[in-house]
Amino acid sequence: MKQNRVKLHLVGLALVSLYFVITLPKPAYAMHIMEGFLPIGWAVFWWVVSLPFFILGLRSLTRITKENPQLKLLLALAGAFTFVLSALKIPSVTGSSSHPTGTGLGAVLFGPLAMSVLGTLVLLFQAVLMAHGGLTTLGANMFSMAIAGPFAAYWVYRLIMQSSGKQKLAIFLATAFANLLTYIITSFQLALAFPAPVGGVIASLSKFIAIFAFTQVPLAISEGLLTVLVWNWLISYNSQELELLKLIKQEPQRSESIKSI
Repeated sequence: MKQNRVKLHLVGLALVSLYFVITLPKPAYAMHIMEGFLPIGWAVFWWVVSLPFFILGLRSLTRITKENPQLKLLLALAGAFTFVLSALKIPSVTGSSSHPTGTGLGAVLFGPLAMSVLGTLVLLFQAVLMAHGGLTTLGANMFSMAIAGPFAAYWVYRLIMQSSGKQKLAIFLATAFANLLTYIITSFQLALAFPAPVGGVIASLSKFIAIFAFTQVPLAISEGLLTVLVWNWLISYNSQELELLKLIKQEPQRSESIKSI
């Protein structure tokens, strides 16, 4: 019964994703860093940096699915969540755009390496099917959204849990920080590729971050709040999976022999 409910929610997310694919406008400056925007040297550099994380992520996903096959639906949910949120774009810096990332949830659930694969698959589908991002710039987009963001979410979550034990606060901050770091890294990538004539990389980085901040800070806060709501839903309908991942404690079973007189 529980698996049927999860499948229904996955179908709903898929339909929402299809809606965005069909109806969202496609401006000249597509989501992420668009195809051909980076010089070839930088495009190759980010591919080389990102590929080892993707390979390690494949090993992590293989281990997770072999040890706990029942987590496949939750993996699919994390991927669908990332796809839907990262399809919500707001035009921003030339050659890129602002949008939620959705990678924080998967990073908390399965770790940053597993999320590097899920995030990369999302970026690949968006580049091929929606013309958002690109294949030559996939390495750069991988590093910012599928690697740096998830690692930030994972460590922020662990730090907050160890220091305060407040899980919902940890989820909120982890997701929001992952979103912000994704765009700090994107700004850094653009600044390296296109340094300002006066002030170089630092001046260019300051300009990109300042422009991104107008849209990205509110988006990061909104994504954090939404992810907390999704977390509450997971606790209600997927508590066994969360217990398996050791993210919540197993509740003691009530004795059926104790009844009110």
